[in-house]
Amino acid sequence: MRMIKTKTLSVASFRFATQQLRRRLGKRVAVSDSARFKASFDGSKLSFLPEAVVKPRSDADIAVVLALANRHRVPVTTRGAGTSLTGSASPIRGGWVLDLSGWKRIRIDAEAGLAHTQAGAVVGDIHRAAEAKGWFYPPDPASKQYCTIGGNIACNAGGMHGGKYGVTRDFVLALKGFLPTGEPVTWGTPTKKFSAGFNLRDLWIGSEGMLGVVTGATLRLIPLPAARWTLLTAFADETAAFRAVKALFGQRVQPAICEFLDRYAVQCAEAASGREVFAGQAGRPVVLIELAGTVSEVADQKKTVLAWARTKAAAWRVARNRTEAEALWAVRRGCSQAMFKLADSKINEDIVVPLRSYEKCARLLEKLRRNYRLPVPTFGHLGDGNLHVNIMYHRDDPDECRRAAAAGEALMRGVVALGGAISGEHGIGLAKTPFLRLQHSPAQVRAMQAVKHALDPRGILNPGKMFEVFKIWEHPRVKAVCPWDHK
Repeated sequence: MRMIKTKTLSVASFRFATQQLRRRLGKRVAVSDSARFKASFDGSKLSFLPEAVVKPRSDADIAVVLALANRHRVPVTTRGAGTSLTGSASPIRGGWVLDLSGWKRIRIDAEAGLAHTQAGAVVGDIHRAAEAKGWFYPPDPASKQYCTIGGNIACNAGGMHGGKYGVTRDFVLALKGFLPTGEPVTWGTPTKKFSAGFNLRDLWIGSEGMLGVVTGATLRLIPLPAARWTLLTAFADETAAFRAVKALFGQRVQPAICEFLDRYAVQCAEAASGREVFAGQAGRPVVLIELAGTVSEVADQKKTVLAWARTKAAAWRVARNRTEAEALWAVRRGCSQAMFKLADSKINEDIVVPLRSYEKCARLLEKLRRNYRLPVPTFGHLGDGNLHVNIMYHRDDPDECRRAAAAGEALMRGVVALGGAISGEHGIGLAKTPFLRLQHSPAQVRAMQAVKHALDPRGILNPGKMFEVFKIWEHPRVKAVCPWDHK
């Protein structure tokens, strides 16, 4: 972990502002070394020590924090569980961390099919609360058992169900929160339709906490699927797998989940588990498919998928029950951690490629492996083209670190050339700031900056993110040459 201490205020100005904050909020403001350290980093492991951590108990507390921050120009970084992989929840400018992880209330309106949640509600808890009432909340990031809905809203998280059902934005009906000035606002209403004024709700979603503070949300739910059916398929190579999936989609089959693991990810999972995914066919790329819906819908699509597997796949296996389905899913869940058998560090990029470019993407990844001489195991969601590319390197090897950084940049340039996106659900944060302008023209970046300035004229919310190019390996306070430290 890299500790970087930054300040934007003079010591005297900070002390005065923090004294006022502690006078107003008392023990809700923590300044101990341990509290500040815990709030200094997120899942990216990029650590910046804040000067204070605030755990508000009410809306009034948040209004106080933001009003004082504006008055004294104190940076404020809002935080939930801190699961961001790009540094978007790391307080790079120091200042105050606004910790909403304790705001966990969830209320399910079973009649209307809505979930009313506070920002700190854990996504897995939302799933369970909805399912107990016969409803389903589809977005399911890999960190769902501990990430918060506020963080999901901040980066517009998706997950394995994105191809069929959509991502977080597609299920948010209304947001409650505060402007950076401390003024309370509500965007949208708990209704299925809303067309009254500008849609600032969607502007906040995916803004990484730079435009406002989300304290609560109203989420749209859908009926809990009555039936599920799971199939694991193996293919000769990645190109064959991509072509087969395109053919399946061409038959108007829309799986609830369509997960892909390339041969390198499969090899990692097999090495970690000590057994082959398909006996006698070790190291084959696999596609894991799950159908979900009504009983009749799943029965109809199952016939099409089985016929597809017989003609396109090198091997296939159907889960006969949910226990066997879970055993198949264990392959997918275990592949990410298993990659650390290849190296002790990785750059984890969540690119998106359009369907038409799937096979070109396979060639791009092979080129990266060849040119930079590094393992690049890849897995992800073929339903929406969101692939997680893992560039593995040893942090104590300066040459590997340099090659990993160069491979990351080559990947981003290649993805944009294919008509894709540099992020599907992780956001920009700090780690992807060098690549934002590959995706967006100068005019587009200026427009986003203008929105930021209009809503946050003093620039207090999550400053230093997205627009300012941050290269960790060139930072004067960082001695290590490794570009990222995603473990």
